[in-house]
Amino acid sequence: MKRIMLLAMATFSLAGSALAAAPGPQGDPAKGKQIVDTVCAACHGVDGNSVAAANPSLAGQSSQYLYNQLKAFKSGQRKNPTMLGMASTLSDDDMRNVAAYFSEQKPKEREAADKALMPLGAKIYRVGNNTTHVPACMACHGPAGKGLPDEFPRLGSQHAAYVAKQLADFKAGADRKNSIMYDIASRMTDEEMKAVAEYISGLR
Repeated sequence: MKRIMLLAMATFSLAGSALAAAPGPQGDPAKGKQIVDTVCAACHGVDGNSVAAANPSLAGQSSQYLYNQLKAFKSGQRKNPTMLGMASTLSDDDMRNVAAYFSEQKPKEREAADKALMPLGAKIYRVGNNTTHVPACMACHGPAGKGLPDEFPRLGSQHAAYVAKQLADFKAGADRKNSIMYDIASRMTDEEMKAVAEYISGLR
């Protein structure tokens, strides 16, 4: 467990140093809003705060991470038929502009729907599970779930159902391929994934 935690912290630190030296994608938020209003708002909200839990809230997410995900959807590296169709219509500049707009929006504060799962969720997020060698989520995503641009997305105030679905997808290794998250999610029970997703939704 200690070894996994040290590796996670080392990855977090190294990524932080590299990304601090590399600026995020330059985009025009005003132009991005025009695209959001006509292409993205129906699912993700005009201000990046989606109403439906199946669609992630994008407000406050780092522009670098959003840009990278749009590119992944467009190339088919990240598999999602709906997002493939949407991203395919966007130029590189369009993706930079959309990413810039969403990154400037304020995330809507949420509360966990199932309070009974909060203790377990907090434990997994802050400490992990020593028995099954699941590292603490905050090692990469930060104590408040603010994440780190590019590699580690912002999680705080995200829909719990969406977070749980992504963990399940990582564990299945089908639509989302990520060696680090696959290894972590594969060690988690369904209850742990649901609990940590509930805890994450209430992070500020």
